[in-house]
Amino acid sequence: MNDAAKFYYIVFGLFTLVGGVMGYVKAKSTISLVAGIVCGLGLFAAAFLIHVTLIGALVVGLLVCTALAGKFVPDFIHKKAVFPGGVMALLSIAGVVITLVALNKK
Repeated sequence: MNDAAKFYYIVFGLFTLVGGVMGYVKAKSTISLVAGIVCGLGLFAAAFLIHVTLIGALVVGLLVCTALAGKFVPDFIHKKAVFPGGVMALLSIAGVVITLVALNKK
């Protein structure tokens, strides 16, 4: 399960980074760029630390995924926009579930 979490964090980190850049390019949103970079790097850190300090890496991954879910789930509920809100909400919730399963199996 740890390898699955690592893979998910890398893929989700890439989506988050690209999404932040897209938010900046499309809407000139500096906050999207900064948040995308910070969250993406947090997910990369969690992925690459998973074999060094499992609990620490999973806690970092859980914090980032929960923060992203806290931002994008309400956005999706209110705006009903599939992109980016719906996609990021789904990916964030999946990240929380994958992390909790990995923590449970440790």
